[in-house]
Amino acid sequence: MDQLTAILKKIEKQNYRAYQQIKGQYDFKDFTLFVDHVQSDPYASSSRFRAFRPWPLTDLAWLKETSASYQVAARDFIARQFAEFAKQENHISIATTGQTVLDNTAVVFSEQGIELRFRINLPAEGRSVLGKKTNNLLTFHLPKYVRRCTIARELDLDALKHHCEIVEDQEAMRSQLEAKGLAAFVANGSVLPRLAGDCDFPMKDAVTFKAPESMTVTLNTPNQGEIQGLGIGKGITLIVGGGFHGKSTLLSAIERSIYNHIPGDGRERIVTNPLAMKIRAEDGRCVHHLNLSNYINHLPYNKDTEDFSTQDASGSTSQAAWLQESIEAGTKALLIDEDTSATNFMIRDERMQALVAKSDEPITPLVDRIGQLRDQMGISSIIVMGGSGDYLDVADHVIQMHDYQAIDVTEKAQQVIAKHPTQRDNESEKPLLELTQRALNGHALQKILVDGKYRVTAKGKQSLRLGKEFTDLSALEQLESSNEVNAIGWICFALAQTGQWVNNPVDVITAQLNEDWHTKMPEQGDLAKPRTLDVMAALNRMRKAQFSAAK
Repeated sequence: MDQLTAILKKIEKQNYRAYQQIKGQYDFKDFTLFVDHVQSDPYASSSRFRAFRPWPLTDLAWLKETSASYQVAARDFIARQFAEFAKQENHISIATTGQTVLDNTAVVFSEQGIELRFRINLPAEGRSVLGKKTNNLLTFHLPKYVRRCTIARELDLDALKHHCEIVEDQEAMRSQLEAKGLAAFVANGSVLPRLAGDCDFPMKDAVTFKAPESMTVTLNTPNQGEIQGLGIGKGITLIVGGGFHGKSTLLSAIERSIYNHIPGDGRERIVTNPLAMKIRAEDGRCVHHLNLSNYINHLPYNKDTEDFSTQDASGSTSQAAWLQESIEAGTKALLIDEDTSATNFMIRDERMQALVAKSDEPITPLVDRIGQLRDQMGISSIIVMGGSGDYLDVADHVIQMHDYQAIDVTEKAQQVIAKHPTQRDNESEKPLLELTQRALNGHALQKILVDGKYRVTAKGKQSLRLGKEFTDLSALEQLESSNEVNAIGWICFALAQTGQWVNNPVDVITAQLNEDWHTKMPEQGDLAKPRTLDVMAALNRMRKAQFSAAK
């Protein structure tokens, strides 16, 4: 610490680049401070720091004996505590993840101790070093924050344990979905509505959720015991009902519950199969050498749909591509909202079939394939549907939302089918093909990086910068944090280092994302473990990426 103080005194009022001299590590007796990266000027990205404290000095070594999910939650809790302690000092920041608990690198546990990873915007006057102010920040304020969040007596241990137990219970519930034949579970008493469209906090005084008795199931948890709620079974589930009654709100809660939520969020007892993928129409996106023949055929001018590429996909083509890419990446459930889908991809009714012959219509609508996806590939679907009754013929379960409450209308739907049989023809002319993975060209990714001086940066959760290329991720509604986008970027970086074709990118990415995934990443605090599904979705949207055609 004395060495750090001496350097800062020496560079007082020097050019801002003099801060580069503080890189290195410093002994604060009960913890070690690492200065990994120093910003080049006051307006550049904040400098990266780490602080390591051995377990014996924390009285928190018991956390090493808890479950993996408990430790993820404990790390999340400590990061939030550091953020709370440091909020009075706006120069210091640590990455947190809102209402969700992600496997984040802001706090890392090792066999030796706890490591905090955070950023500091080093003080300046114009472009001159403020060494005395920085010394006060780094040797007086910062040590207080580090010590307070890494020692048991300074933490609210009851709150820590509650935070961890809630997350541990969510993982326990999610692990039971497969055995119980469920795609998702929504507990009684859950709060689904959010405060606003741009705010993820729970709505105050909202109507709490209650499952219909006929669809109520019970899951067991290690800390809260038995929990009852709506069990959404595998297969095809329709969510129907009038406008403004909560259809999309229910789907939104389901799609976001591939993650765990913090206590008090309202969704902390909702769990979804982590391989569920929300898909939608996405006009203008790129598609790389994808076989779309299951959904699109005989295009004008004999354009090949078994090896289809475009830099400007239509709504229906983009949604078909996303579906096929999700299957390739290993999805087990599709989440679809009619409002954000391409109508002609979802359905073609009997009147349109009579007007436009099938020979003049390239699209095989999803309604004619979705049963095959269920029966041949074991892929479930949860669809918000308000405008087409033709999906009733293939639905296994039908839930009507009325005043934000769920009603089981499956039996009533069967009566409607019997009374009003469909007049449309099934347009799946060919069997559903199961396709192999495409190969990914690592050399093309390497060229993107080289051209852009190896930059890897998230621009919020909507965009990834890799080299000079910006990839639009705004349609990936299940991404929760820019930390996931950062991690996706570094996984792309690792794929680029192969410099050759990667034959099974899904398998390679999944292997990278095993339990010690963060050890293969830079020592940065703003990374969170993404899903293989989302990494592949980002690669598929990268306009200069190169894939081979699937066989």
